[in-house]
Amino acid sequence: MPTDTVREDIRTFLTSRRARLTPRQAGLPDFGGRRQVSGLRRSEVAQLAAISVEYYTRLERGNVGGVSQEILDSLAAALRLDDVERAHLNALVRAANARRRAGDRDGGAVHVRDSVQQVLDAMTGAAAFVRNAHLDVLATNQLARALYEEALDTAGEPPNLARFVFLDPRAHRFYRDWNGIAHDAVGSLRAEAARTPGDTDLADLIDELASRSAEFADRWDAHDVEYYRSGRQRFHHPAVGDLDLDYDALEIPADPGLTIVTYTLAPTAPHAPTFLRLHHHMPAPATGPDPAAR
Repeated sequence: MPTDTVREDIRTFLTSRRARLTPRQAGLPDFGGRRQVSGLRRSEVAQLAAISVEYYTRLERGNVGGVSQEILDSLAAALRLDDVERAHLNALVRAANARRRAGDRDGGAVHVRDSVQQVLDAMTGAAAFVRNAHLDVLATNQLARALYEEALDTAGEPPNLARFVFLDPRAHRFYRDWNGIAHDAVGSLRAEAARTPGDTDLADLIDELASRSAEFADRWDAHDVEYYRSGRQRFHHPAVGDLDLDYDALEIPADPGLTIVTYTLAPTAPHAPTFLRLHHHMPAPATGPDPAAR
């Protein structure tokens, strides 16, 4: 990610965060009258962060050389950033102040070790797959292939979940909370773009999605960030019907940039019988390497 682009991302991120806060939400007196800006003024953010207006203005323009962690923490508190947004701001500042080094995180990694595939295959009661930070699906177990059969049904290799969400009309039926998964997908890519400056493959993916999907472009411009960690996802599977599954995203420490995503369900959960039917819908075991792992 070129330095000018990082600075522009810092500017847009900070301005979008202060635009969403009102003086009342920030604990400042609101004397009424017409305000010329949406949300907080720069002077109000500076006041809350205990820095000068001139210094905050410099930071908002992306000139973050030499900024201390203490200042960033004060700024994050002033703007009411959550943990994910704080991490994103820190990543943007690091990207603005450093060049990419050998050994940095590779968000577009495509190799899945045999032992990781063995872990997936051993999860017979869970749907599980490995994805990279570009949301490419690199390896699956049988139950995940059954659950995600439409998302994996693509001419592109490897299948990409962001492309499925925004470019495949079947995604609106498959994800019963399509708005939620769309928000998470864009937020994950936005966070990864800050963590891996210079990742041209990711930049190409973002450009493709923005050019082909107005929905993606609008959400990208909002500068929201998310980590897909744990929660409940609501599906509508074309063969078995509705499924509400618990998900967990487990990063693989030995393979930075790769994450195992699992979907499970308690035996007493309302959709447990449907989940059992999904087991009967599983494809036959592959005789060769998993196509998604290529």
